[in-house]
Amino acid sequence: MLVVGRNGAGKTNLLESLHVATQGFSPRTRHDAELIRFGETAARIELSGRNGPAPADVSLTIRDGQAKEALLNGARLPSADSLRRELSTLVFTPDRLTVVKGGPAARRAYFDRVVARLLPARATVPQDYLATLAQRNAALRRVQLGLSDRAAVEPWTGRLAALAATLVDARRAALEQLAPRFAERAGELGLPDATLAYRGEPPTAAELEARLPRDLERGSTGAGPHLDDVLVASGDRDLRQFGSQGEQRLAVLSLLLAEAELLEPQPLLLLDDVLSELDPGRRQVLAGRIAGMGQTVITATHASALPVEPAQLVEVEPGSAR
Repeated sequence: MLVVGRNGAGKTNLLESLHVATQGFSPRTRHDAELIRFGETAARIELSGRNGPAPADVSLTIRDGQAKEALLNGARLPSADSLRRELSTLVFTPDRLTVVKGGPAARRAYFDRVVARLLPARATVPQDYLATLAQRNAALRRVQLGLSDRAAVEPWTGRLAALAATLVDARRAALEQLAPRFAERAGELGLPDATLAYRGEPPTAAELEARLPRDLERGSTGAGPHLDDVLVASGDRDLRQFGSQGEQRLAVLSLLLAEAELLEPQPLLLLDDVLSELDPGRRQVLAGRIAGMGQTVITATHASALPVEPAQLVEVEPGSAR
């Protein structure tokens, strides 16, 4: 599906609505109040489609100051976040370049979401690790303030080391699946020798114990996968430091395409303003690649930006789409 309209007409809002209704959150903001029309106290998004062979009818209601309410096929879900465990959606927006050009925290967050999608059995590992890290840091601060002794830290150290090893293993397993397809998609789009590499080793309990004085001094844990990074490179160039913005866009797009091919059923793919900085040859390659994938929604200012005939053309004007 190609969504066209002039700048500011609402194309991105349409894609944002699709993402919120299938994932339970906006790719643009974490403040739900920003998703409600000015002057209103609530908003609702309703979708009807299929998730592989199964029907997928979604209703998501957002009320100012309240938790979102999500229904899937008429059944109320425990939370809006539960949608992402039932439906897969991947989105490209210009601000997603932070996955490559941003700091390590942005890449850790992105690849932890990849872990949850590619390895559902390990989906809770990142959250479990962070929760245990928070408990160990709290214990460190209590000791630092003289409210407890070092023995309070010990139980959390062993658990943190075990979860660190599990988390690093899960991240590496996800990268092992993703890296070959990432290299293929990037190569097709003109980004040669693209690679992904994990940077970091999980600390053992003994290593955490050895650095306990330093951790007590700073009041936080100074080693572990919460500080690791993923290298996104082309040849021997780290694209964060030595990639052009065009190369960084190609890397992010290649990551999404690679992951989309690995997911089953294939996800809803939302590509916002992805064509504007691609030359005609790369547009042709992208169009050919997504033609054999699941449902894809692309935005552009003009229909001519897509070098093939879309299965469906939607024209957006302020307040309406047809």
